[in-house]
Order: sequence, then structure tokens, then C-alpha cells
Amino acid sequence: PRHTNRLINEKSPYLLQHAHNPVDWYPWGQEAFDKAKKENKLIFLSVGYSTCHWCHVMEEESFKNKEIGEIMNKNFVCIKVDREERPDVDKVYMTFVQATSGGGGWPMSVWLTPDLKPFAGGTYFPPEDGVHRVGFRTVLLRIAEQWKENKDALLQNSQKILEALLHVTEIRVQGQESPPPPKEVMATCLQQLSNSYDEDYGGFSKSPKFPTPVNLNFLFTYWALHRTTPEGARALQMALHTLKMMAHGGIHDHIGQGFHRYSTDQHWHVPHFEKMLYDQGQLAATYSRAYQISGDEFFANVVQDILLYVSRDLSDQVGGFYSAEDADSYPTTTSREKREGAFCVWTAEEIQALLPDPVEGATEGTTLGDVFMHHYGVKETGNVSPMQDPHQELKGKNVLTVRYSPELTAAQFGLETGWLGDLLREGQQRLAAARAQRPRPHLDTKMLAAWNGLMISGFAQAGMVLAEQEYVSRATQAAAFLQRHLFDPASGRLLRSCYRGKENTVEQSAVPIYGFLEDYVFVIQALFDLYEASLEQGWLEWALQLQHMQDKLFWDPKGFAYFSSEAGDSSLLLRLKNDQDGAEPAANSAAVTNLLRAACYSGHMEWVEKAGQILAAFSERLQKIPIALPEMARATAVFYHTIKQVVICGDPQGEDTKEMLRCVHSVFSPNKVLMLADGDNTGFLYRQLPFLVSLERKEGKATAYLCSNFACSLPVTSSQELRGMLCP
Repeated sequence: PRHTNRLINEKSPYLLQHAHNPVDWYPWGQEAFDKAKKENKLIFLSVGYSTCHWCHVMEEESFKNKEIGEIMNKNFVCIKVDREERPDVDKVYMTFVQATSGGGGWPMSVWLTPDLKPFAGGTYFPPEDGVHRVGFRTVLLRIAEQWKENKDALLQNSQKILEALLHVTEIRVQGQESPPPPKEVMATCLQQLSNSYDEDYGGFSKSPKFPTPVNLNFLFTYWALHRTTPEGARALQMALHTLKMMAHGGIHDHIGQGFHRYSTDQHWHVPHFEKMLYDQGQLAATYSRAYQISGDEFFANVVQDILLYVSRDLSDQVGGFYSAEDADSYPTTTSREKREGAFCVWTAEEIQALLPDPVEGATEGTTLGDVFMHHYGVKETGNVSPMQDPHQELKGKNVLTVRYSPELTAAQFGLETGWLGDLLREGQQRLAAARAQRPRPHLDTKMLAAWNGLMISGFAQAGMVLAEQEYVSRATQAAAFLQRHLFDPASGRLLRSCYRGKENTVEQSAVPIYGFLEDYVFVIQALFDLYEASLEQGWLEWALQLQHMQDKLFWDPKGFAYFSSEAGDSSLLLRLKNDQDGAEPAANSAAVTNLLRAACYSGHMEWVEKAGQILAAFSERLQKIPIALPEMARATAVFYHTIKQVVICGDPQGEDTKEMLRCVHSVFSPNKVLMLADGDNTGFLYRQLPFLVSLERKEGKATAYLCSNFACSLPVTSSQELRGMLCP
């Protein structure tokens, strides 16, 4: 390479992608800040992530351009940030970009004063001026000129902007506010989701369409609390229909398993092809719930599909989970240029050549290729509309999407439905083998605590609902990985990230990044899920320790709720509280349920009080636009319905105990926590919850109690009776 900059010393795959740009990039840190102050230069901050399509485009067009690099180096101190490593930095400046330009996204481009205050920003800029857009080169030169000519005005302006941002982003409890009324919050959220629901294809927007598990989990909880009402039925129907349509669509990888990030169209057909760990983790949990509620094997198959993909393609040998796979790849081993979706799409010709076999018992002359292409909507000219393909990267190509029910496809060719499944599986296997010969997309091997937490929950919940011990073992292996590589036992704090090194080692960056609120919240949630799946009390003990640490580092005692980042980092202009459940739940939303579960396992009732204080801080938003916070709206209902402690007294190895546990795992109940009282009074749970000592096995059999606020029902010893209590 002709150029090498400081990013060569970083561990983040995204930063390493820019290590050979002619731009003198710095990572976010003191060295860059000092240089800006010393030389009195503006900072250009570029934020992205390694699987971001437009980040690649801007790098190719601008950051690899020598002349543009010279303008950047001469006039600015240039800083590159991986938003997945530093969500705190990303959020501060994204808040600014959204407030000033009305839109946001990545790559994010922001200009800062030497004391890090933003004054201009945007997202992707083309390199040169066009009819509708000013080019990056022009913007750089104009901003450099302004700094020379109007420095004082610019500095004053940046101060005003910061004050305005502080004002608009503040989320705090107003006076003596209490949590909002749950009935109204739930009803409004259902109404808002229902109004934006797509009756034909499912989902809650026309296009683009994101999976947003937070919406589906809200609907499941709504149904569970209103099972016999028309609204409850509507909630369940919207959730299950959406999950079915997603699984049939091209957003679901029918050959390589797992889900792509989002669909560019209304039909879930043509996706942006990157695959993110946080989607796989949440969708595995959501499809598990769909199976638990409906008993439909279709959903169980999707869970197995997701977990197969993650186990095979996103798993580190040491036990952690990688962050993502890119959308862009080389179409062939000799290609010079990457194309979006190249790894995943097919021409009709390729499929016919791979599946030429005549099909026995079908109408005369039918090949396996004919059946496969019909079922998955493959066309000779390609099945991607030009509207979905602005760069013509998918011309003549097909994104597989299930067009017909097995019955219809079978009828079309005069086949038996049962036989069709075997034919389609054979087709999938051959296409998978052919695809394995193609160059793979880039793999982001960074391992993040928060996303590993979401994935552990996915494996643990699937293990419980599908009664698959190997899923619980995989979750356990990943939790042990977190404890070993993403936790600092000396300080009791989580670390944000670690990286795959050479020969299966795990590396840490020179200056480790400590965990953010979301890392604590999703790891604690994962440990509670893992305890319920494995009944190993060590995970519970660690979860409660982390909850205490989270309170210490992030709680806002004045305005209530948790800040996203710790105090004391002078380079962060704002300590924010995220107020949107998006691709992932906002950390405060998930924290409410964590606190309620923590109180049940520990008897610390101040955690229940904290949960109520979070809801109070977000009360106005929950009452006006709960659709922005469906996970917190869901938690509002759980808060008021008081969590049920399901205590099973029995020998963990006993068949009768296992039957009781299977019964608990088979019922969807949004406000239950499970605990096993094994009779060992010296164990962690008995020390935390003295009332367990008074619960005993009836006639020596495994016995279940349903407790609320530590007062318990009469004991039951049959799983039928227990089911009756769990589904009143």
C-alpha cells in the first residue's frame, strides 16, 4: 500500500478498512484532540461501521482520492469512529445531525471546533458537485474558508447549538410524576401499530421494512394480557402474520439461513444484504415465542434456521459471537469490484444448470430446476424491479422469495405435497454448495458485549421453548466467554468489545473500551434468561452484581432513569438517554423488566421502585407516542401486573421436576420468573430469598408454587394444575 495512517494500530475491522487511505486519520482520543487545539484546527469526524454500504461508497469516492485527502489533511484533524465500538460518540453527534438536517444515517460526516462542539454535518456526500447536491470537496473548502474568515462567529454558534441540544435531549421526571396508566399506554400503542400495519404483507411501514422485534414482542404481551378480547386476537394475528411473511421473503436467506438487515420494498423481497448479530439474537427469541404461543412447527423451523446460521458463520471458536457479515462481495474470484448481494443472488440459468434432474411423478419434462424456480419466484430476466436496484447491481439476478404455498407448488406440477419438501431441500443443498465456491462477504469479527447478550438470550429462549439442550449449552459457552473476555473482575465492570486475533486468540485494544448502559442491560437480560434455561445459580449471582454496578455507573438520581454512558468522560459533550426502541430496544426500556426480575430473585424492593421511576421519566412520551417505545410500553404492563414467581421445589435431576419445568417453558407468560428450589439452604437463592425455606415438596414429589410479592399459592404437584395456574 502507498499510504498507511494511525488506524493500522487499531483492532476494529472498520477502522482497519481505512488504514491505507491517503487521509491522515486518527482514532477518537486525546492525541487527535491535542493536535486540533495545538494547531487551532477544526476536526472532521467520520462515523460508520464495517458493513455499511454507503460508508464503502464514500471511502471509494472520497477517502481514497489523493487530492481530497490533501485538502482534508491540510485543513482538518480527521477522526474515524466505528459506531459499534463507540455508540456514545455516535449518538451525541447523530443527535446534532438529525436536529439540524432533519435526517441521519451513516456514514455520518460532522465538523467540530477544536473543543469538539459540532457546527456543521450531514451523512454521505458525493465527491463533486451535482445538480441536486453539493460535493464533499466543495464542503471541505467552504468550511475551511469560514474558519479562517469568521472564527469567532463560528465558535459562538457552536456554543448556542450545544445549549439547544442540551435542552431538547433532556429526559427527566417532572415534579412528582408517577408511572403512566398501563391500560391507556397499551391501548394507544396497539392503536398506533394497528394504524401503520400492512394488512397484506405484515410489518409496520410500506418501505423500507425492518424486522423490529420490539413491535412483535409488544403484540405478544398485549395478547397474553387480553387473550379473550378482539383486540388481543388482532394483536396476535398482526405479529404472527408479520413473522410468516418475513420468513417467506427475500429478507430471509433461504440458502444460507439467517436474516438480512431490512427489506427495501413492501414485500420483504429485496433486502439490504448485510446480516447483523443483534437481528439474529432478537429474531431467534421472537420466533421461539411465536412457536410457544401458536404451536406451529413453521416457527420452530425458523428458529433452528437462524441458530444454524449463527453457529456456523458468526461463532468464534472460543465461544463469542461476531458482529456482522457485509452486504457487498466479489461476484467471482477474478472480479475487481464488489457488488451488493453478489453472494446471495442467482440467475435462472445458474439454477437450471445446478438442478437439471427430471422429477419423477411430475408432469412430463419437469426438472428439479423448474419446481425450485416456480416456488421461489425465479424469472429468466431476473425478479428484482429496477426501482429496487438503483445501481443496476442486480440486473438479471433473482432474490429467492417463497411465492406459493407447498400445496400450490405441488399442484402446479402434479406432485404430492410431502415429496415437494424433499425436492426443495435437495435444491437448497445444491445451491448452498455452489454458493460456498463464491468469494464470501467481509466478516466483522469484533465481539460486542451487548450484542453477545442479545444472542445468548436467543439461544437460551430457543433452548427452553424447543427443549433443545444444545442451544442452552451454546448460550452457556458464550456467557463463559463474556465472563472471561468482556469483564474486568478487578473493577467489576463490563468491557464493550474484544476482537478475533491470530490462531483463535482473543485480543483487546490497547486502551480497552468499558461497557455502556446497553452492554449491562443486554448482558443482565441474557443471564436471567440463561438461569431460567440452565438453572445454574452462578449466572443469577453475576446478573445481580452487574445490576448493582449498572446503578452505580449510569443512574440519574435527579431526573431518574439511566444515562447511556458513564460520567467523567470529558470528550463527551452530552450524557444522553435514548428514547427510541428501534432495531434494538432502548436500554432503559429493557432495564425496566431486568429490574423487576432482579427484585424477584433478590428481594431488593428498591429495584421495583427504580423500574417505576424509569417509567415516570418517560411518562409523557409513553402516553403520546408509545409506538416509539413499544418495549417500554410492554414493560409498563408487566410493572402493573406484578411479576409471578414460579417456584419449583424438586430435585433438578428428577423426572417429575423436569416435567414441571417443561410445563413452565411451554407457556408464554410475559410476567413470570422461574426459580428452582433444590433444597440446598446454603445456595445463593436461599440466601437471597429466606421465604424459600418454608416451601416444601408435597409427598416427596416435585411441587410448584405461584408466588407474588413473596406470598405463595397452595402447592400443586401435577403439570396440568400448574398450566391452569399459569394461563388463568
